[in-house]
This record gives sequence, C-alpha cells and structure tokens, in this order.
Amino acid sequence: MKTVMVVDDSRIMRNIVKNTFTELKIICDFIEATNGREALQQLQNHTVHLVLLDWNMPELSGLDFLKKVRAMDQYKNLPIIMVTSESAKYNVIEALKSGASDYIIKPVNDKIFIEKLSKIAF
Repeated sequence: MKTVMVVDDSRIMRNIVKNTFTELKIICDFIEATNGREALQQLQNHTVHLVLLDWNMPELSGLDFLKKVRAMDQYKNLPIIMVTSESAKYNVIEALKSGASDYIIKPVNDKIFIEKLSKIAF
C-alpha cells in the first residue's frame, strides 16, 4: 500500500486532504507532520510515496523542507505536491524551480486534485 505524508500545521487542512483521498476512493496510509522539521524526521523513519506539503509552517517552511529533500539523492524522484494558499505566480515558480512536482492552491478542489495525482501516476 502507498503511503502519503501530509505536512501542514493545520489539523483541519490535514484532515481535509485525507478526506479528499477517501472521497476519491484512493486507498493509502497516511503519515502526518505539523512542520518541515517533523516531516524530515518522518521521511527518514518511513517509506513515503507522495508528500503533500504546505508552504507556511513554523520551524521549517514547506519550501525549505522541499530544498533539503531535493538535495538528498534518495528523494530526488519522490513526488512532492505543494498544497498551499500561496497563489502568487512567483511563489508557484519558486516552488517548481526548487523541485516541487506540482502545485495545488487551497482550497483543495477534487477535480484539480485528481488531475494533479494522475500526472504523477500515484
């Protein structure tokens, strides 16, 4: 079974993302992290197939987490989708340049979610 790590400092947003998978009948295990530092620890302790990553979080931002993970050989091909309210074009470009596989702007829309997941063959 695939494991998805949902990284967001908001429990409500983590639950919304997990519920979206359930609504779409995508069966997987979930690991949660409340910030980038916690996410790095989780990544080292579990096999993760997809990361859904918020941008604005305490301790270590989503963008900083992304840059750290992309610098590690074993995670170069790990799909990481930013799921964030940061909608400015330069934010999207910065995230993609830093190695994000894709970008979803909150609130999460089922149709867009399916479209983004299908691109990474999850």
